[in-house]
Amino acid sequence: MTVLAAAVALAGSLFFALGAALQQFEASVAKPSLRALLRRPRWLIGGAAILAGGGLHIAALGLGPLTVVQPMGVASLLFALPIAAGLHGRRPARQELAAAAVVAIGLMGLVLLMPEHTGPTHLSPQGAVTLLGVSGVAAVLLWAGSRVASPAGRAALLATSSGVLYGATATLVRVLIDGGWNWWYALALPIPALLALMMLQRAYSFGHFGVSFASLQIADPLTAVAFGALLLGEPLPTGVLPVLAAALAAAGTVALARTTPLDARPLERTL
Repeated sequence: MTVLAAAVALAGSLFFALGAALQQFEASVAKPSLRALLRRPRWLIGGAAILAGGGLHIAALGLGPLTVVQPMGVASLLFALPIAAGLHGRRPARQELAAAAVVAIGLMGLVLLMPEHTGPTHLSPQGAVTLLGVSGVAAVLLWAGSRVASPAGRAALLATSSGVLYGATATLVRVLIDGGWNWWYALALPIPALLALMMLQRAYSFGHFGVSFASLQIADPLTAVAFGALLLGEPLPTGVLPVLAAALAAAGTVALARTTPLDARPLERTL
């Protein structure tokens, strides 16, 4: 069953990578507003692929242990770069793939070092307000910083903003699933999710797919872990190894910013 779980999780990563690459391609060649993108079939197919990838990941968690399934999700970055490059009519450079591998190794280390929380999950109303407020402020600050950054920096900062909002979304989802249904939390759920989607499409529009996708993959789980520790009482990893893994992932992302070319020649956009 463990081998089957790994295979299903790997297939989920492939679908997720395909969906992300399709959506980035559309966002880089069209106006990156949700209204415009929702009228583009390839972007919608990308969204369906991402949903399929998420479904396969959930199925894999039902077949095997977390320590086997979660690292397979990291492979989506290594799948996504060649797919995105092919859509834009080029081949990924060796340095680009090497930098992506460094990010993947760092993320895999972080995933494996995260302690598992088995206690009850509870989030107070004050905690929910804190969750939305902190993630919102962080997202706005990252967006503001992106306005004065280089194109690669904009892609990284906007994708990090999206990752923070997705991390907040994941925390709310975990509370709803593990802690009991709460209609107020369910109604609040689309707010960070939709803002995250908008930020991510804006990040994709600047053309540096490897940078934006890697930044998203780093920011999302780190934010969820931080909120889990701050608001849900979940344990944090200890020791120097998690720090080294995070530094490795960050270094790989910086290398991606230097090696990944613009995937397209997007129009100059402002927020």
